[in-house]
Amino acid sequence: MSALAATTLLTGCNQVMLLGYLIGGPPSIEPDFDAETGLSLDLPDVTVAVVCYAPSDLKMEQPKLDTEVATHVAYRLAQNNIQVVNPDRIHAWIDEHPDWDHPEEIGEAFNADYVIEIELATFGLYEHNSTELLRGRTETHVNVFEMDEFGRGDRIYTNVIDNEYPTEVPRSIYEQSVTAFRAEYLSQLSQAIGWMFYPRYSGDKVGWAT
Repeated sequence: MSALAATTLLTGCNQVMLLGYLIGGPPSIEPDFDAETGLSLDLPDVTVAVVCYAPSDLKMEQPKLDTEVATHVAYRLAQNNIQVVNPDRIHAWIDEHPDWDHPEEIGEAFNADYVIEIELATFGLYEHNSTELLRGRTETHVNVFEMDEFGRGDRIYTNVIDNEYPTEVPRSIYEQSVTAFRAEYLSQLSQAIGWMFYPRYSGDKVGWAT
């Protein structure tokens, strides 16, 4: 094949790819949960409960951190066509059952098909060794339990997120208040977790740099 013919062929392929991009949008990235399990949470007859656990040292500093993370993730999922149990109902149930121990208990209580358990190991808002630079940092384990008709759960998926935001350049406390940054970081963290369960696109993380 001549160089001219090869160039013409490649140009034609690129045009076809560009046309497909313009018609259907950029190709999406399959959620890791779907790829690993062959299942999907966005089916119309599937209900998902979201619960978060934070260790006592984190809750001493931020007493509502677990409920905030669970609520943010639940709303992210709902925005992406995944039917979730109202997080306020789950929080009320937890308050009424302080001795609960296993996420399957929540799945049974709300007749959910799946329970997403978020276990926070670390959560911070500052750059290392700084009190003036903001960078959210979280290590969290995410588990999914599939419930059966008898209220028993089987863990079918586990993933670990070592999340950092912004990824390249921290923010100064003189540019943004800690309160505003915390709200933004909770939103970003919920997105990072949510992408395990609904599609994203290759350029979605570009804005996380700064």
